[in-house]
Amino acid sequence: MRGLSAAGGTALKIAVLFGGDSMERDVSIASASQVVAALRSRGHEVIAVDSGRGQLSSAEEKKLLTGRIDRLPPERAVTETSPTIAVPALQGVDLVFLALHGGTGENGTIQALLDLARIPYTGSGMLGSALGWDKDIAKRLFVAAGVPTPEWLMAPAPPALVTERLGFPLIVKPNGQGSTVGLTLVKNPHDLQGAIELAAQFDSAVMLERYIAGRELTVAILDDEALPVGEIIPKSGPIFDYAAKYQVGGAEEVFPAHISATQAEQAQKFALLAHRALKLESYSRVDFRMDAKGGLWCLEVNTLPGLAATSLLPRAAAATGMDFPELCERICKGALAKRR
Repeated sequence: MRGLSAAGGTALKIAVLFGGDSMERDVSIASASQVVAALRSRGHEVIAVDSGRGQLSSAEEKKLLTGRIDRLPPERAVTETSPTIAVPALQGVDLVFLALHGGTGENGTIQALLDLARIPYTGSGMLGSALGWDKDIAKRLFVAAGVPTPEWLMAPAPPALVTERLGFPLIVKPNGQGSTVGLTLVKNPHDLQGAIELAAQFDSAVMLERYIAGRELTVAILDDEALPVGEIIPKSGPIFDYAAKYQVGGAEEVFPAHISATQAEQAQKFALLAHRALKLESYSRVDFRMDAKGGLWCLEVNTLPGLAATSLLPRAAAATGMDFPELCERICKGALAKRR
C-alpha cells in the first residue's frame, strides 16, 4: 500500500509521458517539466518517460526538462525519428499523465494503446481525441451541436467557390495539427496556392476557413465545468502564432476577459457544448473569436491543452484560486475516477 500524498490522499506512482513525434514536441517537454515538479510537490512518486527513450535518469531530467520552448517548432527530422511510445517503462504505474501534444499523442493513437494495455491515463479517450484532432469532423460536430464556427472548405476547392463562400482574407491550415504550425493568413487569391502547399507539408488534408477579425477568447473545461473566459492579445499581429503562444511576453493574457457577463456565459455555454459534442472527458480548452458585433465563433478544441509556464489552462485555473499542483491533482483524480 502506498503512502499519503501532500493533499492527504493516497500517494500514486505516476508516469509523466511526453516527447512524441509531432511538431509540438518542445511544447510537450515544457509541459512535462512543470507537471513532474507539481506532482512531486504533492507527494507522488513520479517518473519522467520520454516516449522515444523510456524513463529518464535524474541527470537526463535535469538536462532535458528545462521548460524552455524555442520561437520556432523543432525540425521535422527530429520528430520523424522519434518512436511512438516506450511501453515497458509504463508497467506498474498507477496512472500515466499525458503531457503529449499533437500527432500520435493527441489523435487517439496513444490512447488506444494505453486502453489495450489497461493502463489508466489522463485526458480524453481514443474516440474523443480522434474527433478533436480532425478539424473538419470537429467543425461538423460543432454545427450539429449548435455551436457557431467559421465557414470552411477542404482543399482542393474551386477558386470561385472559395471567393464566394469564404472571401479574403482567409485562414489556411493543416486539418490535423496544433499550435498554428503550418497556418497562414491569406490576404489575396494569389497567395492561396502557396499557403495550401505549406499546410500540406504538415498534413495530407488542408482546411480553408473564413477569417474572423476580432478578439481571441479561450475557455478551459475541467470536470465538465467551464472555467473563467480568458482573452489573448498577441503582440506581433492578428494571429496567436507559435512564438506568441510560447515566448514570455509574446501575448497579453487576461483572466477573466474584459467582456460582459452575458458574453462570458455564452462563451462558457458554447465551450461546454463543443466539449461534449466531441465526447471529451476530464479537461480541454476551447478557442473562440469574437467579432465586432460580439458574435462568438468556435475555432477548435484542444484535447490535451498545454501545461507549460505560459499555457492558458493553468491561467484559467488560477483565476478560480486553483494553483498548478492542485490542477494537476484534479486532472489525475478525474482520470482515475473514469478509468481505474
